[in-house]
Amino acid sequence: MTPRNLFDLLLLAALWGGSFLFMRYAAPAFGAIPLIWLRVAIAAACLLPLLWWRGQLGLLWRHAGALLVVGIFNSALPFVLFAWALLSISAGLASILNAVTPIFTALIALLWLGERLNKSQTAGLLIGFAGVLLLAADKADFKPGGSGWAIVAMLGATLSYGFVANYMRRTLVGVPSLAAAAGAKLMASLVLAPLAYGFWPAVTPDLKAWLAVACLGVGSTALAFVLFFRLLTEIGTARAVTVTFLVPVFGVLWGKLFLDETVSTPMLLGGAVTVLGTALATGIVRLPAR
Repeated sequence: MTPRNLFDLLLLAALWGGSFLFMRYAAPAFGAIPLIWLRVAIAAACLLPLLWWRGQLGLLWRHAGALLVVGIFNSALPFVLFAWALLSISAGLASILNAVTPIFTALIALLWLGERLNKSQTAGLLIGFAGVLLLAADKADFKPGGSGWAIVAMLGATLSYGFVANYMRRTLVGVPSLAAAAGAKLMASLVLAPLAYGFWPAVTPDLKAWLAVACLGVGSTALAFVLFFRLLTEIGTARAVTVTFLVPVFGVLWGKLFLDETVSTPMLLGGAVTVLGTALATGIVRLPAR
């Protein structure tokens, strides 16, 4: 891994960790659906010219059906669930729960595609879910105003990510990653547009909220995807997915620095257990062979 690859990896983690900060800040002003429509529309506006420059716009029409499914389950649905959850929970906690995504991906691959899990991956699933239970035990409260349903929404978002990761392996094989990303963001923006219009805030958000949206759409979505694709190409999937372990670090850090969020010991413990489970489930860490 070159110094530039390492810089890209850290920048990507910082941008994706920052997405929870930006949503936590802007969601109360815009509401979940209008905020996410702006996020995906801005990202699509940034990515589509790159796709045109590469001469790949025709791929969007050719794979429109699959891209619609990916747009819903990779962007529209999980992003809205994230934004809604962040009305009730901290950016740091949300970034930790997001680390469950590879665990759901592996579980769905087992149940849907029949992929076998080795001993390390099976242990990773169990440990990862134990970490989620630790986090939920510390934070979940299903009384009015509690964070229980927000945690359920976060897990629903990661489940959606896990489904679409396996769906893409079956339907978008050979489609360039940039085309898949640009198409998914375009489809998500089209799906969310009428809902965003219906739920548009009555009070115009302030400049800081608009700046948060711009950072979310340009930095944490469009630029982040370009960085991720470059890492996939230059260092391979196994190394690129290590960003999963760095995102919670930045998510907690940004939440503490800019929102003065509380970081509790149970939260750190549950997060550490979840990340360990993710490392085992993705095969990056393996149990010692006997």
